[in-house]
Amino acid sequence: MSLDTPDLLGPDLLSRVSDLELIARIVVEGLVSGLHRSPFHGYSAEFSQYRHYRPGDDLKYVDWKLAARTDRIYTKQFRETTNMASALVVDTSASMSFPEGDRSKLRHAIVAAAALAHLISTQGDAVGLVTAERFLPARGGGQHRRALLAALGTTRTSERWKPAELVRRAAERLGRRGLLLVISDFYDDEEATYAELKRAARLGHELALLHVMSRAEIEFPYKRDAEFLDLETGRTLAVNAADARRDYTDAVAAFLERWRTRAGAEGFQYALMTTDTPLDRSLRNFLLARR
Repeated sequence: MSLDTPDLLGPDLLSRVSDLELIARIVVEGLVSGLHRSPFHGYSAEFSQYRHYRPGDDLKYVDWKLAARTDRIYTKQFRETTNMASALVVDTSASMSFPEGDRSKLRHAIVAAAALAHLISTQGDAVGLVTAERFLPARGGGQHRRALLAALGTTRTSERWKPAELVRRAAERLGRRGLLLVISDFYDDEEATYAELKRAARLGHELALLHVMSRAEIEFPYKRDAEFLDLETGRTLAVNAADARRDYTDAVAAFLERWRTRAGAEGFQYALMTTDTPLDRSLRNFLLARR
């Protein structure tokens, strides 16, 4: 399977296929063929022992304090830790149902989460799931993976979506250092959510933000007078699209840049994923950046 196929996993195919486990397996098989090593293994390293410095050793591993005390130069040796716990936090707010139907942001987020869960699980690591309605702790094994995919397959939007609270819950339930993958449009409770993401990082977790947006939300392709419905509140607003376009697109561009800049400032991995981009392409770029 070639990753260069333009519409390998485009929105139309994703909306037609209902077998989430099948889609996840197809995505992962294509991704693995394009990645020469796992983007998740080797997440951390633990100190193992000292040994005498040898010419050519990397100086950043020299223990200079020990050298000052002993007049001998030693380098630190590390043992790679490959077991990693991950938690997928999937946004189920009402805004994720845009655009309507099977090509929504929620469907895109669900399939992305399924593919990542499949990849993490099949390489032997633990993965969990947090949505507004479900919490599955990070575990390994095929049975847990199938349960997680089944839970994703029945995920729907919910009024109970509280991103800051759920990010906190996911970070605390991971326990040891792990990877928190948040898949969201990041519209809700922006400041509180950002504060909880920073708190999760202080707990020692690695953060990865997958920002799911539709092309229409970014470019505002409407040309006539239109009435827009706020999916979160149910309120409607009549606007002249031509007059509103410039202010709207500027505001959205600032919103996206704010999340990208904040993520970079805190050392979070950030990726914008648009629903009109084939999913395998978006995920490949995300995973390659992890290397």
